[in-house]
Amino acid sequence: MKGIILAGGSGSRLSPSTDSINKHLLAVYDKPMIYYPLSVLMLGGIKEIMIISTPEDKSRFEGLLGDGSSLGISLIYKEQSDPNGIPEALTLSEYFIGKDDVTLILGDNIFYGQGFTTLLRKAIKDHEHATVFGYRVKDASRFGVVEFDDNQKVISLEEKPAEPKSDFAVTGLYIYDHHAVQKAKNLPFSDRGELEITDLNQAYLDKGQLDVQLLGRGFAWMDAGTHESLFDAAEFVKITQQRQGFKLACLEEISYYLGYISREALYEKGKSMEKNDYGRYLLEIADRKHTKQYWDPAVNQNPMLGMIENE
Repeated sequence: MKGIILAGGSGSRLSPSTDSINKHLLAVYDKPMIYYPLSVLMLGGIKEIMIISTPEDKSRFEGLLGDGSSLGISLIYKEQSDPNGIPEALTLSEYFIGKDDVTLILGDNIFYGQGFTTLLRKAIKDHEHATVFGYRVKDASRFGVVEFDDNQKVISLEEKPAEPKSDFAVTGLYIYDHHAVQKAKNLPFSDRGELEITDLNQAYLDKGQLDVQLLGRGFAWMDAGTHESLFDAAEFVKITQQRQGFKLACLEEISYYLGYISREALYEKGKSMEKNDYGRYLLEIADRKHTKQYWDPAVNQNPMLGMIENE
């Protein structure tokens, strides 16, 4: 399984904050926005990941994350010259994907919930063709909407319908087989002048190959792509971390508990940032001499690591 993070676009909804910087590099409370989708792919067990961004910002992501070796993963980067829609991420990644399946996540999406890691890993393991994640929202007309029967079988998809057929939005997290690349190539441009992800999902649905995984009441899904939603996401992260004492989307912590990096590497990273709270948190994790043995990432059971359990 390969992973893709789409972190391009113009960021116009967050202007003027994004006039000189990619929105996915903006802070969501105490860490860059890109950390959150990257943590999702890592928690899903995906180690080969491509980050797609603009030509102007590619070097900035490389400067932030490097080749991924410090996290025990592989990161490569691809330029998207023009924001032509989400499915273009698949065509740009054709040679990276090859014959593998792929999990695509939008760079401004944040997921949180008890047992999310287990749910995601199961979805990745069990999927056959295409899987989308549905989340109940108050105003479904603002999103792509999925309608399904009592057996959670998808029966229709609509993009921002005036009268939604359900309350479930399609989130920015998608699992596809390698045929998604060719399907994306065959998509027509919409009236908006973009390739639409709903059209790609519809292509799978037309062949009875689209599954939906519902995220229930215990989950939070946020799209941090507007000023208001960015503020809400930062407040959510702040409150959760302060009340529960662990950090969301702490990449080094995830790498350590997955066995990708050593305690020494975790400690050295913490020492390099010991003057701030993030660095001191890493040092605290490195000093927990008996914590790691309690966590089996396959079953996601670690009573001492709430962050992994919840994300």
